[in-house]
Amino acid sequence: MRTPEQIWEDADLPARRLAGLALNPSATPEVLLRLLAEGPLAVRMVLCRDRDLPGAVVDAVIAHPDPRTRSFFAVNPHVDPAQRARLVDDPEWLVRAHVAQGPRATEPDRPKPLPDAAVVRILTTYEPEHLWSLYRNVSPELMRSLAAHPDAEARRHGVFHWSRMSDDERAALLADPDERVREAARACALHEDPAWVESQLPDRPCHSRTHLLLHSALSRAVVEGVLTAPADEDDTWMIAGNPTLPPDTVVLLAADPNPKVREQIAGRADLGPAERHVLVADPDPDVRGAVARHPDLDAEERRTLAADPDPRVRLAVSVHPGLSEEERARVDYTVPMDRPFGAHAAPWPPRDPEAVRRDAHSGHPLLRRRAAREHTLAPDLVARLAEDDDLGVRVLLAQNHPDAPAELLLRSFLEYTGPERARLTTRPNFPCAGLAGCADHEDPLVRALAARDPQTPPGTVDRLTRDPDAQVRSGAARHPNLPPARLAELLADAELAHRAAANPALDPAVTRRLLETQGREAR
Repeated sequence: MRTPEQIWEDADLPARRLAGLALNPSATPEVLLRLLAEGPLAVRMVLCRDRDLPGAVVDAVIAHPDPRTRSFFAVNPHVDPAQRARLVDDPEWLVRAHVAQGPRATEPDRPKPLPDAAVVRILTTYEPEHLWSLYRNVSPELMRSLAAHPDAEARRHGVFHWSRMSDDERAALLADPDERVREAARACALHEDPAWVESQLPDRPCHSRTHLLLHSALSRAVVEGVLTAPADEDDTWMIAGNPTLPPDTVVLLAADPNPKVREQIAGRADLGPAERHVLVADPDPDVRGAVARHPDLDAEERRTLAADPDPRVRLAVSVHPGLSEEERARVDYTVPMDRPFGAHAAPWPPRDPEAVRRDAHSGHPLLRRRAAREHTLAPDLVARLAEDDDLGVRVLLAQNHPDAPAELLLRSFLEYTGPERARLTTRPNFPCAGLAGCADHEDPLVRALAARDPQTPPGTVDRLTRDPDAQVRSGAARHPNLPPARLAELLADAELAHRAAANPALDPAVTRRLLETQGREAR
């Protein structure tokens, strides 16, 4: 079966024109229904996957005889998830698999979750191989409540969030009236039994061994086996971060020459004073930098690290929660500007609002950057951080807060050129007005902004369709101010025909002609 990319690459010029019509915001429901009924696969793919659809068209998609067409709709990020959920009981496994998979998205831009009832239906009726990516479509509220769901099969799936459960929640599952739920709970509880882990640990490198060494309770015999006869060179650093590692082994591994091992040890939150002192004295600055992040460092340790000869260590300890603002200001640190300022998922559980407020008012840019990532930042803090003198603070606020102001979004796009820059243009308040002046900018990504401005003059739009940058040409081809003569030319251009056909200024007579000739003739 061809992938969506192959389907599009195989599409000829007539199909690309019709695909453009399918995305045209001026296309009537009648036009869309005709494309759905008569268009080739590439056209149906674009129509069903890449835009919102009127109710009548949605109904026709749900009833379409081609399962590939329905599967395209199942991953559409633009429609209400309740519409996608109408396919949850589709007779074809391909469609059901795509419903469970949902739209393609990466953290933190997950698609809107499916209705809870649809998720439970999937959990209780779908084949296990279709569930691996379902989590992207589940609301956080349902995820946290599955273990207490009335449906036993749903509770069984909720068991696999065992590590995040309270003792009472775990006890309830172990005593659940349903045997399969109890069995799943017991299977999770076994990972807390060192003897069981020892009996199940594979003697060769594999996913199971990795999972057990990283996350399960380790017996003394397992630890000694890893130290004396590891199955893989990574075994030692795997156990270094395991919270069940004996204290004497922590001290031993702290002196390990492997920096990955020392880093894992330094990240442990359960270290006692003796183990921490071993790490503080370690000659490797990466280890000292990791130790500097421990929340329970005492004042003497903090002072020692604040005077460390390595700037990375001083930076790490400069944001320690035990320091006052005055102490923080006395640390000689340098704030890095070469890091990506991108999107972050909302933390769970949410951070303490007072701690966020303290960070936002801190004199340390890294703490203000931490506050700027909060999705629920109070309006007064949004206004404060939007005017911050640190680029990282401003861009992180623009990337993460749903009410980031338009001026901040545009300024961030113009000043920041790192990863996820393009995401700024997708934020809710990114401006459109006043961008025509970007048409002559040396940066092609900035020139492309001119296509967002409805007031960009026709001559400028025409010129941008001939720009050396493909993204600039593409955006300009869809601008409603594109002169009709140039729009007609682009309908014959293999690269831009689908963009031109999506132009909302396309003459209805051209639309009719394209439909009548199956995209072969535009005039």
